[in-house]
Amino acid sequence: MEKLQKMISEKSVVIFSKNSCCMSHTIKTLFLDLGVNPTIYELDEINKGKEIEHALAQLGCSPTVPVVFIGGQLVGGANQVMSLHLNRSLIPMLKRVGALWL
Repeated sequence: MEKLQKMISEKSVVIFSKNSCCMSHTIKTLFLDLGVNPTIYELDEINKGKEIEHALAQLGCSPTVPVVFIGGQLVGGANQVMSLHLNRSLIPMLKRVGALWL
């Protein structure tokens, strides 16, 4: 859990993902299309990916990918991110943490 907290706090936007997950791809594409440069951890490619996935589950993330943190705070998975985007809350949130300069 300590390693997870360090990973989350180091960058303004952190996405935990898996290459095999289509929703992960969608969320990564959304952030990149907005001009955000998120830190992306592919849990199916990194060392201790399973441990990190377990820690995400302990935080209440279900499913465990994709999971997005903005400004060190858990935003949630694809449904939560898309809801924020559709109600026009995502961009202001990204601006507040310095991830977007529009």
